[in-house]
Amino acid sequence: MSVTARITPPKELIGLSSLKDNPGSKSQAKRLGRGPGSGKGKTSGRGHKGQKSRAGNGKPTPGFEGGQTPIMQRFPKRGFTNIHGKDYTEVNLDQLGRWIETGRIDPAQKITMRELKVAGLVKGVKDGVKLLGNGSSGFKHKIDLEVSRASQKAMKQIERMGGTVTCVYYNSTGLQSILSPSRFFVQPKLALPTKKRDIAWYSDPKNRGFLATESNSA
Repeated sequence: MSVTARITPPKELIGLSSLKDNPGSKSQAKRLGRGPGSGKGKTSGRGHKGQKSRAGNGKPTPGFEGGQTPIMQRFPKRGFTNIHGKDYTEVNLDQLGRWIETGRIDPAQKITMRELKVAGLVKGVKDGVKLLGNGSSGFKHKIDLEVSRASQKAMKQIERMGGTVTCVYYNSTGLQSILSPSRFFVQPKLALPTKKRDIAWYSDPKNRGFLATESNSA
């Protein structure tokens, strides 16, 4: 079918005097309050009294519950969530020692967060694992440990037994790669910290940070 055949011929002659919009493209403006003959006089189509007849949009402010105490006042929010905070899974030395003594963790091998998870010592790790020093007096094992953070008390006890502690930074991808390596076809390269406070913390030998260890070895 040609283009000429698809064009519908006009039903009437087109000229400057016959140009107009399509039917229904424009509507008459409502003239309210101009007498009963218009159909929109007196109450202007709003009816008698009531919330929707008043000036404005007829809607209460957001949260209004008809006069009773709003839920925002009944159950107010308290405090705030620190977007820069870290939620570390805590492990104490007495727990770690108990897992070693029962044979669930091999002290002869390097202990990372992966070994702690496989052994069932930690679950639901969100931002990493932090080692604490509760029960340090009874910890008598020489281990090579690698976690996200560690307290000074825990580090001193492990080093007193001849072991080592290294605190390593992990972003979310790096943490998943060490906890669940089967989820990755190719293991991603571990990312370095980007925030100044993280760089300073992991570069401090007092914290046994991995950046301090790398700089000393270089």
